[in-house]
Amino acid sequence: MSRSDPSSDADPHTGPKCQRGSNIRHPSLARWVSGNIRHILEMIRFSHTLFALPFALLSAVMAWTAGARSEPRIAWRPRELLGIVLCMVAARSAAMAFNRIADWRIDARNPRTRMRHIPAGILNVGSVVVFALACSIAFVLATLLFLPNRLPVYLSLPVLAFLLSYSFTKRFTAAAHFWLGVALMLAPVSAWIAIRGEQVLENPADLLPAVVLGGAVLFWVAGFDIIYACQDVEFDVAAGLRSVPARLGVQRALRLAAVCHLGTVMLLAGLPWVYPPLGWIYSSGIGAVAILLAYEHCLVRPDDLTRVNVAFFQVNAVVSIGLFVVGSLDLLTSGKLVP
Repeated sequence: MSRSDPSSDADPHTGPKCQRGSNIRHPSLARWVSGNIRHILEMIRFSHTLFALPFALLSAVMAWTAGARSEPRIAWRPRELLGIVLCMVAARSAAMAFNRIADWRIDARNPRTRMRHIPAGILNVGSVVVFALACSIAFVLATLLFLPNRLPVYLSLPVLAFLLSYSFTKRFTAAAHFWLGVALMLAPVSAWIAIRGEQVLENPADLLPAVVLGGAVLFWVAGFDIIYACQDVEFDVAAGLRSVPARLGVQRALRLAAVCHLGTVMLLAGLPWVYPPLGWIYSSGIGAVAILLAYEHCLVRPDDLTRVNVAFFQVNAVVSIGLFVVGSLDLLTSGKLVP
């Protein structure tokens, strides 16, 4: 099917258009809608929401723990949990869809990405624009669940603008990986503000535990995004796109990624200094995270990038979910998290 003509006769889902007199029925509207939603979820890799969501949830558990030990006591509210999940899913979906819109012409020229849904003609730009707009509106509306805390509502548009602007960073800076890291850093920071907004306004230092956790996320994301970008180094150089591998070469880029992940481990190890309720269960989890990140770097070498996807998806999913589990388990089993 021609990429420039998504409506060509060779439709990938319905086959050739029905000829006059044919008894083949056109798919129903419901089937068309469900098919498009399925393809959109595939396009934005919806399952990869697991990368950032656990850090937001861990920050929320930490904020509730701090609130349960403070005066006046900040009670746990299911509505806040729902708001965090909805905001995370909506914001990430909007950002990923916008990224595919912004980059579809670049994706069409890159051999690794030319079969993504928009350049391959599986989805048209208009349907993805509608999806991105709907997710953006859903994100802003979801912040209303945190009322009477108004900070999430006030910050929703600036946060959304920052997330969407990442899509253009490779056009002007090799630090795009760190921009993405800051974007995901906002997950634990925003979750803390959503729960403890009043305390943050009264004492900005109250936000420090979330900032330290967010800093670990920043370097973790930047590190694995540098690894992932090594696959496209030749294309990026030819296309004039900016990335750490394109600027430094693959070998030095992998070294910088390792330094970033060392920074992640150090910040995670330092988190109990600014958030004392975390104990030995969490600390043992940091050791496991360090081993997993070291394994991730063993999978990828400058002369062998064939296992990048294993390093990028499988290892990092275990890191994020595992850290949430051990951190929450630590606070629950120690009795420091009061329901």
